[in-house]
Amino acid sequence: MTGWGIIGCGDVTEVKSGPALQQATDSSLVAVMRRDAAKAADYARRHGVPRWYDDARALIEDPGVDIVYVATPPSTHAQYAIAALRAGKPVYVEKPMARTSDECEAMLAASRAAGLPLFVAYYRRALPRFLKVRELLLAGAIGEPRRVRTVLHRVLDPAWASAPELPWRVRPEVSGGGLFVDLGSHTLDLLDFLLGPLKAVDGQARSVSGAYPAEDQVRMRFACGGVAGDGEWDFCSDARRDLVEIEGDAGRLRFASFDEQPVVLENAAGRRRFDIPHPPHIQRPLVETVLAQLRGQGACPSTGESALRTSRVIDAVLRDYRNAASAAGRSGALG
Repeated sequence: MTGWGIIGCGDVTEVKSGPALQQATDSSLVAVMRRDAAKAADYARRHGVPRWYDDARALIEDPGVDIVYVATPPSTHAQYAIAALRAGKPVYVEKPMARTSDECEAMLAASRAAGLPLFVAYYRRALPRFLKVRELLLAGAIGEPRRVRTVLHRVLDPAWASAPELPWRVRPEVSGGGLFVDLGSHTLDLLDFLLGPLKAVDGQARSVSGAYPAEDQVRMRFACGGVAGDGEWDFCSDARRDLVEIEGDAGRLRFASFDEQPVVLENAAGRRRFDIPHPPHIQRPLVETVLAQLRGQGACPSTGESALRTSRVIDAVLRDYRNAASAAGRSGALG
C-alpha cells in the first residue's frame, strides 16, 4: 500500500484528486497539511484521513507518507517539492509545475540529485477522451497532421472588480500569470502530448479588461511535431468557447480541452462522434500511472521534464508582458 501525503488540501483536492488517491489501486491518503490547522483537521475528518498537520515539514517527515502531493498555489511548488525530494520522497505536484521555468529547473535538479521521480498533474495525458484522440492520430485517421488551432474563451467574472482580494490564479506573484497560465497550460501540455513539443513559439499577451494585473488575452503561433499551430485565449470574452481542431491531409479532429463535448472525427468515411465521459475523480487515471511507475510496472506520461517544456512555452509567450509589468512597477516606485 502506497501512502500519500497532501501539502495544501484546498479545492482541487476535494473531488479531482484527493478521493483519487484513496481509490487508486493499493493506495491510501494517510496525511494532509494546511497552514490553517482548523481547515486541515476539517479536511481530514470529512475525507477519513488519519493524520493532519499545519506544518509541511512534519508531513514530509511522517514515516507513513511514501509520496508527497504538492497541491498549494504555484508560488510554493518549488519550495515544498524540493524539500520533499531532499527528504527522500517522490513528488507529485499540481500544474502548472511552478511560476517560471527557472523554478521548474530547480525542482528537476533536486529530483535528479535525489534519484527520485517528479510527476506533474497534467492529468489530460491519461484521460480516456484524449487517449482516443491520440489513438486516432497514430492510426492515421486524418492522414498527416498539418495544422492545429485552439480557442479558449471565458467571460470575465464581474465579482472580481469589487472583490476585497483577487483570486490567486490572477495574481502573478502567486500563480506566475493569469488564467492563461492556470488553464492554458493544460491545453499546451496536451498538444505536446498529442503532437510533440511546441517550438518556434511567438506570442503576444495583453490586459484588455484591466480587472487584474495579469494578462487576460493571449495570441500565439507555434509549431509542434511539424504541425503549424495557432492559439487564442481570451478571458474577458463575450461568450464561453472551447475548441481544439487538428487538420490533416485526409480529415480533421475536433474536441474541447475543458468542456464536456464529444471528440468528432471527419474524414472520407464520414463523420463519427466519440462520447467519452471523464471519470468522477478526474486525476485518478494519471495517479494510477504514478503508482505503476513507483512499483516498476509502467511509466507516468506527465513528468517534470515534459512539464518543463510547457513552462518554457508560457515563459516565451509572457516574457514581454512580464518585462513591461516589471518596468511599470519600477517606474511607479521611482515616481
